Amino acid sequence: MRKKLTALLLVTVMLLSLAACGGESSVGEVANNEPLTKDDVIKMVINSHPSWPYNENWKIWEYIADGSGVTLDVTAIVTDPGTKYSIMFASPDTLPDVVGFSYKPDTDKYVNQGALVAFEDVEAYMPNYIAWRESLSEEEIQNNIKARRAADGKIYYSPVIGRERSQNVRAWLYRKDIFDKHGLKVPETFDELYDVSKKLKELYPESYPLCMRSGMANMGVSGSSWKPYWTPGFYYDFDAEKWCYGVVEETMREVLAFYYKMVQEKLIPTDFITINASGWQELIVTDRGFIMPEYQTRIDFFNSLARGNNPEFNLAAMVPPVANPETGVAMVSKNNIDPVGFTIANSGNEKRVANAAKFLDWFYTDKAMELVSWGKEGETFEVVDGKKKFITDENGTQANSLYGFSTYGTFTRMDPEAVAAFESNDIAESVDMVLEHTLPYANPTTYLAFTDEERKVMENFSTGLSTYAESMIMKFILGQEPLSSFDSFAETIKNDFNLDDLLEAYESAYSRVK
Repeated sequence: MRKKLTALLLVTVMLLSLAACGGESSVGEVANNEPLTKDDVIKMVINSHPSWPYNENWKIWEYIADGSGVTLDVTAIVTDPGTKYSIMFASPDTLPDVVGFSYKPDTDKYVNQGALVAFEDVEAYMPNYIAWRESLSEEEIQNNIKARRAADGKIYYSPVIGRERSQNVRAWLYRKDIFDKHGLKVPETFDELYDVSKKLKELYPESYPLCMRSGMANMGVSGSSWKPYWTPGFYYDFDAEKWCYGVVEETMREVLAFYYKMVQEKLIPTDFITINASGWQELIVTDRGFIMPEYQTRIDFFNSLARGNNPEFNLAAMVPPVANPETGVAMVSKNNIDPVGFTIANSGNEKRVANAAKFLDWFYTDKAMELVSWGKEGETFEVVDGKKKFITDENGTQANSLYGFSTYGTFTRMDPEAVAAFESNDIAESVDMVLEHTLPYANPTTYLAFTDEERKVMENFSTGLSTYAESMIMKFILGQEPLSSFDSFAETIKNDFNLDDLLEAYESAYSRVK
């Protein structure tokens, strides 16, 4: 059975590779530069977001079809997209034209199979995309163009922009109502964070004032409080221009000492690295957790959840505290790089590939951005006092759910003003401050594409390294391992897990997107 499956996969890869090399169209259709018409059917496959499940009756699909000029045939995958995408790409004769993904690294294996078409190879059909790309600033190029490159240096995954105010924004949050009630000062340093946590513990003995969850991840979110761009994993230091592994750095020792102290004094949940979401949420809404690095959207989540019982409940954003005044900054890590995007499937049909390129090119026009962000005046928005405002139903349903704006498969460019219109008043009050205290560049580990050789190095060592490092970090924080053995721990990682080879693999992969 395994031999048959292997043979099938080899045949599939060969077929896709032949198509990638520009073989003849399976139906003899030839591409041209004529505008798209309703006779051109674009078959698109997308994921369905659990919070905004696909709805074929959303206005957005009508606007996209009319604006681009095509007949749009959308298929949404609700469950297990990874498996279903693998099956779909194993059948090149029935591939769609455009495939939407929700995470760039998921596309890399299909690039390696020859199943996707590089934008550079169809730029003759994408003048609007080229003009938009050339208009970007250096920071936007780093975060939106370079972050989309595959291992061969080309782009197969559409760059997206516009949702930076909301998408994966991280912030330091605190219970403003509790601080105001007791006249507490918002901490500006980690020493002050410790002191105010002690005071809150006195006021609320059953509480864990620094109520973090997802400890390893949120150590990274707040890592720049110790050193810009620092995280306990692999990261690129944009200031020093080199790859690092945070676990073995002196900063890690400082981080461990702080969290050890917080755990010992019960100022943070003992299980903050592994605590489940429901247990953590209960602490927040029952006045047993007051400060945390988290998603900005948690402001709305908790305020709406808790205000039914406590109208005064007010979770708000604060300026990040600084842990090490000599090296740290009042910033959080940049995570607000949009993960979604489109790819062009390599159907082997010259005309279909060209039409898919033209279709995606339309999304980069100003008219398309306006249409997919706001829709049409009188239908989805109105102008009040010179400012656009979404038209809602009697329940005040958000435009995402009501019309489909900003959902999977509906945009490449979003008008930031439309994204701002989705915001609640609670978030709108602080989002500009939050973004001002966000690092300019994201950790490239979220988008790097590796060659087979680089991936082999990663597979041989990185899994065991992560398991060992995380288990030792837990022991240090819980006091099961003395911090005096940190140097020995760091040396074990450097010598036993081929750390230099791993860093070299990251540097090699990153060199292709610099």
